[in-house]
Amino acid sequence: MRKKIVAGNWKMNMDYNEGLSLFSELINMVKDEVTGKQQAVVCSPFIHLHSLVQLSKGYTKFSLGAQNAHQAESGAYTGEISAKMIRSVGAEYVILGHSERRQYFGESNDLLAKKTDTALKHDLNPIFCIGETLQERESNKHFDVIKNQLAEGVFHLDETSFGKLVIAYEPVWAIGTGVTASSAQAQEIHAFIRKEIASKYNQQVADDTTILYGGSCTPKNAPELFAQPDIDGGLIGGASLKSRDFVDIIKVYNS
Repeated sequence: MRKKIVAGNWKMNMDYNEGLSLFSELINMVKDEVTGKQQAVVCSPFIHLHSLVQLSKGYTKFSLGAQNAHQAESGAYTGEISAKMIRSVGAEYVILGHSERRQYFGESNDLLAKKTDTALKHDLNPIFCIGETLQERESNKHFDVIKNQLAEGVFHLDETSFGKLVIAYEPVWAIGTGVTASSAQAQEIHAFIRKEIASKYNQQVADDTTILYGGSCTPKNAPELFAQPDIDGGLIGGASLKSRDFVDIIKVYNS
């Protein structure tokens, strides 16, 4: 049975005290309001991780994650953070291949394959992001783009290693724009992703893989999106910075 996960990506927001305050609010609200088996993940800036892990101790509903990790084990990479460092503070997840990393920092599928290997070596669960731009969708290339991102980024993994991944589909044209893929559009791509996984591995692996939707997900549209058979939760950007909105999205899975 695949996990239902709602993951928040704070991106480059929240100073240290703001982050602790928001997370404390989230913990208290989730304790009071969330009754299902869903998992909440908060992917904060690096400065918060250790403290948020400490705040969440004894409460299994929340896990913590980083937003990026370097592909090397260690070395002369000024300003970078390694997977070993992230794991050492108690984080369990790391976002890899977010469209902003691909766009602004030129991260290729080949580089992301290396990052994935290093993250897994250090017992981190990658939230591996894939998705097409507006131009690629309008050119009817979106299925090819998704297929290549999977094939070149993660399909080199053996079945056991792949089973530790969470896949996040983010239509790049819907990130931070207020535009959301329709539930039918999102389901179509999620079903395609699951079919590709089944073709590479087997149907059981595909059925066990958690696939999240990321792209202007809000409390208003989350119920319809999460009701789709192949959508297992969300990777939430802007709404994860508002405790009420984020908890309301998590609560979609209460029933």
